[in-house]
Amino acid sequence: MKKFAVVLSGCGVFDGAEIHEATLTLLAIAEKGAEYQVFAPNIPQHHVINHITGEEMKESRNVLVESARIARGNIKDLREYKAVDYDALIFPGGFGAAKNLCDFAFKGADCKVNDEVIRAVKETAEKKKPIGALCISPVILAKIFGDIDVTIGQDAGTAQAVEKMGATHKSTTHGEVVIDEKNNLFTTPCYMLDATIVDIKNGATNIVEAMLRTM
Repeated sequence: MKKFAVVLSGCGVFDGAEIHEATLTLLAIAEKGAEYQVFAPNIPQHHVINHITGEEMKESRNVLVESARIARGNIKDLREYKAVDYDALIFPGGFGAAKNLCDFAFKGADCKVNDEVIRAVKETAEKKKPIGALCISPVILAKIFGDIDVTIGQDAGTAQAVEKMGATHKSTTHGEVVIDEKNNLFTTPCYMLDATIVDIKNGATNIVEAMLRTM
């Protein structure tokens, strides 16, 4: 049975992992007869956002602890990830991907990626295993790899930043998956578009299916 490592960035679209994308990615993996293990870095969140008002809250949270909410406690520190133990690596989106896994939300093309995220991606790539990214998380792959094909949907500003990092952006709509065959990378836009939860399910299912076809 194929096994995915799923990397989360907290819990909640504005400061962590997008919950629909995370949950529907896990569902897609299970529906296709594969298994998953959830990971997250054991680091402080950049900040905490009130998801009703959109305002920053005066408290601190931990990315691993918050991600455990989605994983129902079955989660591992990203430091424990070893590419040899898994068949694929996938990153759901949410602002946490651009605030906690890297700082793209604040620095754009000049962003830095978390060291453990870089290690996990590079170790997986070295073993020629597929890597997937949903929503905004493809910016992480663009920063690490540079010259790759990716999509973040149709947002012009984000696409420009992606291309400034050396990648080629492909404009996509709901459920479409861009495949960089040279590097075995898979990206899909999800909530980077004005999407419904059905659109998210389709995107998550399509990217998981595409990745499984290479295993």
